[in-house]
Amino acid sequence: MDLITVSRSLNPADAQLIRSRLEAAGFHAVVVDELAALCFEGYALGTGGIRVQVPDTEAADAKDFLESSPTTSAE
Repeated sequence: MDLITVSRSLNPADAQLIRSRLEAAGFHAVVVDELAALCFEGYALGTGGIRVQVPDTEAADAKDFLESSPTTSAE
């Protein structure tokens, strides 16, 4: 099973909020690169942010879910 990025954030709290919303909706979301972004100054900005990922089988539905919400943006 591959993981697909459905959202990116420069703020760890925003990434965790998106993960939490996805999980509450039944998706199996994880946050990737959060610790590296916190440890290395400028890392999140230079790599495009902290990624929120879901299994490839859930990616399309997760993106649709995020796009239906005005508070978050999907990739």
